[in-house]
Amino acid sequence: MNPKTLYGYTVLLAGFLTIAFFTSYSEETPNEAPLSDFGATTLPQTIQSVRLDKSFDFAGEPLPMDNFDVRERLDRELSVNAYWHSSTLLNLKSSTRYFPVIEKILKENGVPDDFKYLAVAESSLRNARSPAGAKGFWQFMKNTGAAYGLEINSEVDERFHLEKATRAACQYLKDYKEKYGSWTLAAAAYNMGGTRLSKELEAQGSDSYYDLNLNEETNRYIFRIVAIKEVLSHPQSFGFYLDNDDFFEPLNDYQTIKVEGSIERLADFAAKYGVSYRMLKVYNPWLISSKLTNPKGKTYEIRLPKKKF
Repeated sequence: MNPKTLYGYTVLLAGFLTIAFFTSYSEETPNEAPLSDFGATTLPQTIQSVRLDKSFDFAGEPLPMDNFDVRERLDRELSVNAYWHSSTLLNLKSSTRYFPVIEKILKENGVPDDFKYLAVAESSLRNARSPAGAKGFWQFMKNTGAAYGLEINSEVDERFHLEKATRAACQYLKDYKEKYGSWTLAAAAYNMGGTRLSKELEAQGSDSYYDLNLNEETNRYIFRIVAIKEVLSHPQSFGFYLDNDDFFEPLNDYQTIKVEGSIERLADFAAKYGVSYRMLKVYNPWLISSKLTNPKGKTYEIRLPKKKF
């Protein structure tokens, strides 16, 4: 048999064996169950590109959506937050507990309502702690928090006091707004620091955030806040459906106990009022120790839930 004929038979045999193998495999593989068989255990989703055919603004200041770079940077942050399911879902649930508190203080201090979404960007509405030492909903560093009137020591850390920290954040942001002339630049300064932002503004010869080339985090910062605002304001447009009882309840059913002396053991203090140590800490996260010695004789207001847990 000549070599060409032998080669032809070899190719035909290989093709036959390949077809036989895959035919046998497909016959032995069970058919996939239809989606309807999974019932309530499935989380159906449709992956689509986010829509950018509208105007967007931050604190009443419009984004220049005719700039392709601006559109693409916003597209990135909208996509991340729309499809970052667990984080966005928990932010939605937490919003009913904390937004009313934050909104009231922002309004009282003349700060745009959109800054509540800055708190989401900073901490996901949690008393977070960063590796750099920033703490609380508004992620104050120790020196900055103290400069804006927050008490910070080994027993009390008011960066974890939502109302007091929000008032401090309002003043901080208003100072930056006065310095830079826009809420957008005030937010950028909040993220990267005023000194660094001033240097970049001078070096780059621009007074528009959208024309600046900043560090990676601050380059994304405003777009991230706008994306969070968009998703949390219109959750169903992004596929998030929650019932009323899915949202976290406000922590507003409490009594306030004024303390002017010291408390040797906060556990005993909680037990005296019939609540657990855990609930004492949940309602007063600014109490960071197991005691309150109060050496300066200050008056503290400690909240205790009326409902006993």
